[in-house]
Amino acid sequence: MTQLPRVVPYVLVAILFATAGALIGHVLLPASPLHEIELHQTLHSEMVLSAQQSSRMAILERTYTDRRTALERQQAANKAELAAAIASEHRFGPNVSAAVNRSQATNSQLQRVTLEHIFAMRGLLDADQAAYFDAEIDRARSDFAQ
Repeated sequence: MTQLPRVVPYVLVAILFATAGALIGHVLLPASPLHEIELHQTLHSEMVLSAQQSSRMAILERTYTDRRTALERQQAANKAELAAAIASEHRFGPNVSAAVNRSQATNSQLQRVTLEHIFAMRGLLDADQAAYFDAEIDRARSDFAQ
């Protein structure tokens, strides 16, 4: 028997938690690739999920990725719209104001979706895993703030 089936849950968890760490840093705090890598490595090496948890996490991750991708596309469209409004009005006029409002709404929605995803992942963990997850998120958040 190969090691692959045994490694798959670790890889899935690593991807999920790396994504969560990266998104917390990107959405809530200034991005720091070094901290994202450290969080990824810590969670990859120490978190062990059951097959059921891994399966559920994979579903959460696919759903989140689809939602995040759609919102990131909307962010790009919002930026283009804002640039066009600035170019046409050359002031903080009604079109610029409306474009800013749409951009802020999309950014807010991405933050909400990201936090919902993080808490959904946490909801699949047992008490010990959740405590570990919380400690790692707190550590990552503290590191990002420095």
